[in-house]
Amino acid sequence: MINKSNKWGLTVRGILEGEENKILLIKRHSKSRNEGQKWEFPGGKVDEGEFFEEALIREFKEETNLDVDIEGLYTSVEDSSITSKDEIIRTVQVIMKVSAKSEEISNLKISFEHEDYKWLDSEEIKKFYNEDKLTSTTKKAFKSRINNF
Repeated sequence: MINKSNKWGLTVRGILEGEENKILLIKRHSKSRNEGQKWEFPGGKVDEGEFFEEALIREFKEETNLDVDIEGLYTSVEDSSITSKDEIIRTVQVIMKVSAKSEEISNLKISFEHEDYKWLDSEEIKKFYNEDKLTSTTKKAFKSRINNF
């Protein structure tokens, strides 16, 4: 049974633009507890005592094998997820703009937590958005900007 909790979690994610302004998204594993097979920005939980940028750099490396630099805030959203203890917790998701050196991009390799990656242009993002292929956090992050693509 899933129980609602009063707990809040903090997550950081990075939006990386590559060649031709395409954005990197990674596909969650089909066996993922939350939103399996949906597409998202690389990132994850901030550990206790960890700064946002440390968490984002660590998570980005773990999920994509890329070293990134943080450029600034893209947006933030509120969301919820199910924990391993079957609790629904609310989360604050901070999405930062990041960059990687072009020679670094060739090292891209996704982690076991994900099944695929894609570089999407604005039309492909709109299509994924309309076809409900994005995680709720990714949809919320793009929602205010989807008409500007």
